[in-house]
Amino acid sequence: MIPDGLYYEGYLSRRWAEGCTVVRRLLTEIKHLGFTGCYTHLARFVSSWRRDRESKDVRATSTPSGLLAQDPVTGRQISPQMAAILCIKPRKQLTPRQAAAVDALKSSSTDFAAMRGFAMRFPGILRSRDGGKLDAWLEEACHSGIYALQRFARTAQGDLDAVRNAVTERWSNGQAEGQISRLKTLKRAMYGRAGVALLRARMLPFQPAGFHTI
Repeated sequence: MIPDGLYYEGYLSRRWAEGCTVVRRLLTEIKHLGFTGCYTHLARFVSSWRRDRESKDVRATSTPSGLLAQDPVTGRQISPQMAAILCIKPRKQLTPRQAAAVDALKSSSTDFAAMRGFAMRFPGILRSRDGGKLDAWLEEACHSGIYALQRFARTAQGDLDAVRNAVTERWSNGQAEGQISRLKTLKRAMYGRAGVALLRARMLPFQPAGFHTI
């Protein structure tokens, strides 16, 4: 239980009901009220509220299989996996058959039409490097009523500064992360099969210029 539990629980419950479910934001607010606990403690405290809310969202947004759209060409139901692929694929990259399937999905499901609209807007936000558009997109996603979008938006808002920097700044650690992933793949592939000498030989091509091993 957090310190002065009854007082903070009342405040947190009110803010949660108002739609503020980002733990870092709640932590900042109650810090000003005298809270001395940590992020982990608060996250654990509200975890049951989050589970209840997510279960309600799932029930509210679940779609009976009988309402799934049919492929206009084959007459068969479009699978959820294919619908997910078509949801994020730009219109210019669709084949005529895929375009017809997208139109069928949009006609049969307002949720699909809304999700595709959000998906098509997001790449434009990344290219524009406009933090204001990102904030507006996340806010709309949080109030979309679609569970998957709401969860994505809440996760992004949990570390909003980092997400906004990734959109607005031209710097990226993608190259470094890529090299780290390749090195980890090499280590896993060679685990228990080779010694340090072979591991070093395979890792050398990924070392930056001027780097010397000991």
